[in-house]
Amino acid sequence: MSQTMRGIIKAAAGPGLEFRTDLPIPQIGEDEVLMKIRCASICGTDLGIDAWGAWARKRMTVFPRIIGHETTGEIVAVGKNVKERFVGQRVSVESHIWCGKCPHCLAGRPHVCQNMTLFGIQTDGAFAEYAKARWDITYVLDEALSDEQGCIFEPMGSGVHGVEEAKVKGKTVLVAGCGAIGLTVVAACRVFGARLIIACDLYDEKLEAARAMGADVTVNSRRENLVSKVLELTNGLGVEAAIDVTGSPAALNSSLKSVMAMGCLVSVGLPGEPVTMDMTEDLFYRQIRLSGICGRRIWETWDDFTRVMRDPIYDMRRVIGGQFALEDFRQGIDKMRSGAPGKMFLYP
Repeated sequence: MSQTMRGIIKAAAGPGLEFRTDLPIPQIGEDEVLMKIRCASICGTDLGIDAWGAWARKRMTVFPRIIGHETTGEIVAVGKNVKERFVGQRVSVESHIWCGKCPHCLAGRPHVCQNMTLFGIQTDGAFAEYAKARWDITYVLDEALSDEQGCIFEPMGSGVHGVEEAKVKGKTVLVAGCGAIGLTVVAACRVFGARLIIACDLYDEKLEAARAMGADVTVNSRRENLVSKVLELTNGLGVEAAIDVTGSPAALNSSLKSVMAMGCLVSVGLPGEPVTMDMTEDLFYRQIRLSGICGRRIWETWDDFTRVMRDPIYDMRRVIGGQFALEDFRQGIDKMRSGAPGKMFLYP
């Protein structure tokens, strides 16, 4: 095995990423595994690291750093203390690295660990030929799942977590936003027994995909008044649960107004700006439960998402937006920035 590898790094603070061919192959510790990366996918976070936005500036302080946190790898070596993982297993990686000692971890909530670090952001990640990880942040993939499906556990899992939080079985549900994560939310609502699924977006092609993924009704909220349409479909009551994947202040407000009294609004998409709501009229007086989603429940969401991906309703063709060699990462980033739908996958 060569002692060097190809990979993508953040070389220093400031805009830009570099493709390198001379990076050292990671040396694993006693509790770590070494993965040969089979594929990885580009996240909006990676675009922010490239542009050196505020989120990245706050969290990245050590350079150079190999980025990339959505991945499938094959284990090629294990540390001497590792008994639960084996050479040859295909794994995905949980990007939230928990400490195991804080009150949240001890209470079974490691996804909101008080001392969390982030794989591929505060540790070296998966945009390379090889990556290492603490063994217990890896998830062994079902043999029926593709490498690409393994990559999307991390990004799409937040949407599945939103479905878990909304407890959709038997409920009327609104899904706002039908990009790749929104389509996953629609499919998960169908798999987990929602009674009526209403999906909304601004683009007809995304709504067509939502119908294929299991939506009963779709609404183009650019052309129709979403709140009026939801009330019409629910005999004036509103939906029992709304799951917003957009992070748009306008969409969040429309979703909130579409929820019936005593219902819930689950926010999966991250707003890029402060959100103003009429909390007295729309939230308090109707006793709406508002929940934000952080990552995935470990490992419940992963098991639930496995169930979703194994269901015939889940069509990966709706999720894949482009496939590129690792050295062509800039093409994938540019395609994402152009607004192209779907995930962009990289192959070392």
